[in-house]
Amino acid sequence: GHLHPVHETLDEIVAIFNSMGFQTVDGPEVELEYFNFDALNVPQGHPSRDNMSSFWIDYTDETGKRPMLLRTHNTAVSARVMASTKPPIRVVSPGKVYRYEASDATHLSMFHHLDGVAVDKNITMADLKGTLYEFARRYFGADRRVRFRCDFFPFVEPGVEIAIECAVCRGEGCRVCSNSGWLEMGGAGMTHPEVMRKAGLDPEIYQSFAFGMGSERMPMLRYGIEDIRLFYGSDLRFLRQF
Repeated sequence: GHLHPVHETLDEIVAIFNSMGFQTVDGPEVELEYFNFDALNVPQGHPSRDNMSSFWIDYTDETGKRPMLLRTHNTAVSARVMASTKPPIRVVSPGKVYRYEASDATHLSMFHHLDGVAVDKNITMADLKGTLYEFARRYFGADRRVRFRCDFFPFVEPGVEIAIECAVCRGEGCRVCSNSGWLEMGGAGMTHPEVMRKAGLDPEIYQSFAFGMGSERMPMLRYGIEDIRLFYGSDLRFLRQF
């Protein structure tokens, strides 16, 4: 036997970031609403909550009811680390996340996510781009092009989308990449000042960047796999290829 392709992918990704000075941390899969949303500049009623359809859990302790849910992203772990650790901080957190949505070729109700955050003095967008370019070079190969363009995420400002050249058509355009030539790798940006303040960090003293990526998406981008459900179909003809 051997490791499942998703776990092999996580080990490889984590090893790359470890070599760049990032520590690996873990956190609870059943998370407080505060760390999953409020600490990340996503208050009640924020429209981006609609994009993270959640599995909510009724939980009561000695203080009364506390809203909890199955975490929708590992950015919640980064929020915990920032609130409990003195800078400099460089961590990545891999693990399962859960979203209440229908399964299709690119979506599952459970998948693996890796989040990373760095906090220190004099951090800039150049540090973020250099880190992610280096990761892409090591994981996908030096010949694959990488693209950054503006995007919105409530916990970063400015925010960027990172995309990698399509492995199937090599940028020419095909049905796998919707004829764009690019496939999204993840999101990133400079951590929002409000997120820093909620973690007890002064954004006038410290700067931070953060990034996140779906772990199943990495081998899909590397090998041109078209359906995420293949990883969990238990078909040995597929799994033995890795």
